[in-house]
Amino acid sequence: MKVVAVDQGTTGTKSYVYDDAGRFASVAAFEHAQFYPQPGYVEHNPEELLRNVAEAIAAAGKVNAIGIDNQGETVIAWDSSTGRPIHNAIVWQDDRTRQVTERLKAEGAEELTQKLAGLPLDPYFSAAKLRWFIDHVPEAKDLLRQKRLRLGTSEAFFLARLAGEFVTDVTTASRTSLMSLDTFQWDDRLCDLFGVPMDCLPEIRPSTGPFGEHKGVPITASLVDQQSALFGHGCANVGDVKITFGTGAFALAIAGAERVNGSRFGIVPTVAWQQRAEKPFFALEGGVYNAASAVNWAKQIGLFTDYAQISSFQKHPAILRDLAFVPALSGLACPHWDRSASGLWIGLGLDTTRADMMQSLIEGVALRAAEVIAAMGELLPLGPSISVDGGMVQNAYLLQVLADVTGRTITVPSATDLTALGTARMAMRGLGVASLPDLPPPGSSVRPVGTYGPEARSRFATAVTRARGWKEA
Repeated sequence: MKVVAVDQGTTGTKSYVYDDAGRFASVAAFEHAQFYPQPGYVEHNPEELLRNVAEAIAAAGKVNAIGIDNQGETVIAWDSSTGRPIHNAIVWQDDRTRQVTERLKAEGAEELTQKLAGLPLDPYFSAAKLRWFIDHVPEAKDLLRQKRLRLGTSEAFFLARLAGEFVTDVTTASRTSLMSLDTFQWDDRLCDLFGVPMDCLPEIRPSTGPFGEHKGVPITASLVDQQSALFGHGCANVGDVKITFGTGAFALAIAGAERVNGSRFGIVPTVAWQQRAEKPFFALEGGVYNAASAVNWAKQIGLFTDYAQISSFQKHPAILRDLAFVPALSGLACPHWDRSASGLWIGLGLDTTRADMMQSLIEGVALRAAEVIAAMGELLPLGPSISVDGGMVQNAYLLQVLADVTGRTITVPSATDLTALGTARMAMRGLGVASLPDLPPPGSSVRPVGTYGPEARSRFATAVTRARGWKEA
């Protein structure tokens, strides 16, 4: 038995094959264009994304099933009669609906979204972006009148075009602000709040489908990439936690069969996954908008040229030398939820070097992730280790800082591309496989050595406060 897993991410699409002996291999990879029409806007071409997904599947050859993971909060609008998108996809990083969410927050609507959907009011989540199509794309109103408008997260568009099924899964729906965490269905109060017609939304199904067939092959798994990574890490017990360091850094912790309310600490309850005929499994989620994107930005402006330059540093920690960087280049997500915050260096002097700046940047990413872990720890008894993956885990300095500031062992699994591995294993579950192959053995680990501690966290908290308040000062 063999399945293909498609990891459709923010910057590219990759596919992998996985068989019942546990063999996992990369098949294909495609990059796609990023569009920035104006400040705060981030878009993708839906047809390019779809083409890459289809080619990634085809590259795998003959398989028994297909699994697809998606970007989460990225949205697309299209014509149900033709399948044609009416606008570029609006990406999860996009900030164009900030005024809408701030207005709703000022009106007291956040109490409703947190009670029903478990989510704060933030442009990150899908609902306001879905409404944006209706308000700003003339064709959307025409299609709405004709009952031909389709609104959905990116994978709903893929499934509609690949398999002819207008569906989404419960994990992706839980990221929209439109699904109730009590009923696991679209909620009319939330849809009314954002002005999103419920009949334009896809049917919600378990993460293991069914999701129809593509060229005779069943699509047996569809879920958000971060939830796929959680499954790929082998997290299964309450308090198991992983962080994926990609474009952003996203931590998820297993919360169990019952929803945990994290709003008091800025943490988001979400659905980890739902397997067919089973109840949904809950998780806690906390995101950092800028991780690898901050590093890549620094490379583009010439602060370093080779990644080996930023994996170790000769000087003492920058934060303890009064140099701090807050990686709020797209605002601050969990636990602050402040889109007005900006990236900020504090402590620059005539003696500051590019290496110093990069040291503080890497520390800033780790310290932001540690803020999320600390907030989660207020809600759950987290385990003694954190499993990490993503491109940035090759940075030894990041891992050591993270270990020290969290006081936990950081483990790097021997397998790479755990998002796709989780998708593949979920696709096998969708085929009815009860006993999955064993996960690869653990890889390396990094233990705390005590270089960082409360003082570093305290100084960083001060820097974050300044990043949030400098515009008002």
